[in-house]
Amino acid sequence: MDLDAITKHSALHIKPNGLILQYGTAGFRAKAEHLDHVMFRMGLLAVLRSKQTKSTIGVMVTASHNPEEDNGVKLIDPLGEMLAPSWEEHATCLANAEEQDMQRVLMDISEKAAVDLQRKAFVVIGRDTRPSSEKLSQSVIDGITVLGGQFHDYGLLTTPQLHYMVCCRNTHGGYGTATIEGYYQKLSKAFVELTKQAFCSGDENRSLKVDCANGIGALKLREMEHYFSQGLTVQLFNDGTKGKLNHLCGADFVKSHQKPPQGMEMKSNERCCSFDGDADRIVYYYRDTDGQFHLIDGDKIATLISSFLKELLLEVEESLNIGVVQTAYANGSSTRYLEEVMKVPVYCTKTGVKHLHHKAQEFDIGVYFEANGHGTVLFSKAAEMKIKQLAEELEDKKRKAAKMLENMINLFNQAAGDAISDMLVIEAILALKGLTVQQWDALYTDLPNRQLKVKVVDRQLISTTDAERRAVTPPGLQEAIDDLVKKYKLSRAFVRPSGTEDVVRVYAEADSQARFPMTSKCERNLQWRTLGRTGKQIQ
Repeated sequence: MDLDAITKHSALHIKPNGLILQYGTAGFRAKAEHLDHVMFRMGLLAVLRSKQTKSTIGVMVTASHNPEEDNGVKLIDPLGEMLAPSWEEHATCLANAEEQDMQRVLMDISEKAAVDLQRKAFVVIGRDTRPSSEKLSQSVIDGITVLGGQFHDYGLLTTPQLHYMVCCRNTHGGYGTATIEGYYQKLSKAFVELTKQAFCSGDENRSLKVDCANGIGALKLREMEHYFSQGLTVQLFNDGTKGKLNHLCGADFVKSHQKPPQGMEMKSNERCCSFDGDADRIVYYYRDTDGQFHLIDGDKIATLISSFLKELLLEVEESLNIGVVQTAYANGSSTRYLEEVMKVPVYCTKTGVKHLHHKAQEFDIGVYFEANGHGTVLFSKAAEMKIKQLAEELEDKKRKAAKMLENMINLFNQAAGDAISDMLVIEAILALKGLTVQQWDALYTDLPNRQLKVKVVDRQLISTTDAERRAVTPPGLQEAIDDLVKKYKLSRAFVRPSGTEDVVRVYAEADSQARFPMTSKCERNLQWRTLGRTGKQIQ
């Protein structure tokens, strides 16, 4: 490790005074003008991680659903997973180190992680369409090259596409071809094969309106469109030709505001969906004949997918275990429907995709989606082998179901939640089952719910257990919540500290809005009764 060269290059990427950042599930995010030093240092860290794992590591420059003036960076581990928790700590330490401490911090990380500095390193890079992303990607490359690492810059990619590329490279083609064409061909071939029967039955004019959040998803979906155009027409809105990234559009906007994105005209009962800025989240929605807006979020996406997969397993008479993983934010109606109607086991984890992903790996088939629309399905190696065997050995109707399962394996991006992949999965299932968007929405009715956040002086005063559904400290907080919840039917509520800012997030649901009105007065009551015992002034 040429420490002098690192110091020289680091002087070209100076850390702003007093800036402290925390690496979390979303990596680093901040105003773009504050991130040059972080990008350089994450290039350094990616090289160390590559040497330690003897694998290709990914660096994605994006701030996902954040405003256009923000940017961010996240590292991708060998099988397309999010960065290991111990390396999240290394990332935070390196990003916040003062210039004079850089050499020491790099050596400390190398020693703690037992990095063989003589090994070769290879890093792949992707970026979104933000005005700042190209320059910040160059800062990453500067960090990689000063440590002697090799790299491949894919340029403009969705975040899930870079996860796919990393997984392909480290499985030496076993997962797919590590090119954008390889990605398009793998997904589109599975989609076309899966939907042949549905489209041959006369339903050949399916159309979907897609809000691309003025982000990278528009560019990549337009490139891919001709691969799967048989049977499905997509109309792109907020495609980046005008309007700002994520401004009044995108999955996060639609989910948070419970209304359509700006720039999309919706007719009654038209199927519409929204991606977020880096195309790893998706939500569906429609207007009914009375003009009322209906949101179909990650909970209903997980329900549709897991129900279909279970039906196929029953058809082939195979006892592979399937599980659905949710967070505390999942609507109670979805959990009850899965457990009581579909007889599919449901498990809850802490908030954050990495927690859901790890839990989903415990099943033959693990379905996970956050309510915000970020999720995918994981198939164990044993399950994949069994399904491929069944597709070859079974006959007639059972063989057809096994082939559907086999194509489902290829249609999901198992490395990460992927809006394009999930969109094709959903469209295939709706076509095969002959479901309209209204029929899908009618599987169950969401319980009325409300989310809010409360500013506090010190969020660390609150700690939780039971997948963040119950408060442990401060004393009396959980008892206060329990007292409120007892007053309402089918109700539950929880509070949890934010992972990145001094706020406490509050969630509540009950059987009806009328019985549990979360008006401003009620919100204040809930805030003070549940948080007022912390002994700290709510700001």
